[in-house]
Parts: sequence; C-alpha cells; structure tokens
Amino acid sequence: MAREFKGKTFNDPIHHKMKLHPLLVRIINTPEFDRLRNIKQLGGAYYVYPGASNNRFEHSIGVAYLAGKLVNELKKTFRGLTGTDILCVEIAGLCHDLGHGPFSHAFEDFFLKKLEQDQLPEEYRGCDHIHEYISCKVVDQIFSKNRSHFGKYKLNENHIETIKALIKGERNSGYLVGKEFLYEVVANKFNDIDVDKWDYFTRDCHGLGIQHGFDLWYMICYIDCTKARALILLL
Repeated sequence: MAREFKGKTFNDPIHHKMKLHPLLVRIINTPEFDRLRNIKQLGGAYYVYPGASNNRFEHSIGVAYLAGKLVNELKKTFRGLTGTDILCVEIAGLCHDLGHGPFSHAFEDFFLKKLEQDQLPEEYRGCDHIHEYISCKVVDQIFSKNRSHFGKYKLNENHIETIKALIKGERNSGYLVGKEFLYEVVANKFNDIDVDKWDYFTRDCHGLGIQHGFDLWYMICYIDCTKARALILLL
C-alpha cells in the first residue's frame, strides 16, 4: 500500500515535529479520541505537581508517532513489513488508551477493580488492564462510524481485529503471521520494551520537572527482532 502523507504535523514539546498519517488525524478528530484531552496522564499527581498537567491526548499521539518511527526502523532489516502493517501499528498506538476513565489508572484500580465480578462485563473479569479491553470496544465504535475512511486505506474488519490485538499485546495467528514482533511495539508483554513506556517516561518527567537519562532514539536505533519474532535491544 502506498503511504500517503497528506496528514498533519503536530508540534510537540517532547518529540518536536510529529508528522501523522491522514487516517490518524481523522481518528484524532473523533469525539471518542477528543475526550482524552480531559484525562490527566498522571491522575491525582497533578494536585501535588502543578506541572504534571499532561493528558492522555498528547501521550497517545506521541505513542502513535514513536510506533511509526520504530516500525520504519525495523523495516530496514525486516523487509517483509508493508505500509499497511505500519499503519495498523500506528493506529494501535494512537488508540491504546481510549478506554481510560477519569484520573487514568486510579479509576481502573480504585473503581473498576473494586466492583464485584458479576458487575463487570464477562470479557473484563480477571483482567489486569481493563482499560485495554475498553479501548478495543471504542476502536470498534470509531471504525463503525468511519468505515469509509478506513476503507480508503484498504483497512477492513480483519485489520481492526489485528489493531485490537496490538493494543492488548496479544499475539494471534491472523493477519501478522511471521511478523509477531509487531504485537510488542505498543504493549510488550514479553519484556516491557515498548513505545508506550518510552513516551510516558519522557513526557511525565518533563511535566514533573524530573531529569532522566533515558534516550528513546537510542532505543529505536538499536532495537531488532529475534528469530523467535520478539523485540530485543541490541546493547
């Protein structure tokens, strides 16, 4: 699939100029995504650290951007990756936090997980990260409302199922056979090396006024996939 770049460039204090695919911009402009503007990334920490005002909105855009950067870097050595693969991973990065409620993880830990199991939908019972499953429900809703826009880039129901698996970091045997390392880009259940953490390490430290020695661009340049199709860092 030919990669179109007629989207938008976002000026970000962390990653600077972030150029995003037009389908990502379409998703950003939906009400489902726009609600993330009002959800604090660090929850109640904002009441202690006044600079910790960053929201899930800009974090999610940052994760989508880093996901694209990382997969494009992997494409240099793993030539089987396509533009559609990259777009699916970027969408997963953009949508991975759509299921967060007020005060981010605090809502999940102190409200959803305190409910009796029979008060939760069956698919959420026993989940460690309920917000990931809710995010997948919201992805379905966005797709149903914007089917023609997804179709413009040849994305169908099978791609949506793959995007949801990428959000949860759950490998399946469908669309990405032979490219299973892509399931570890956004939510790495294998070794926790993923772009979600890379963005919030740098973004949260910026908001909190805390120095860090983390170099995410080093990580992107020196990451690779093994024969077992797992992401590893080449030190």
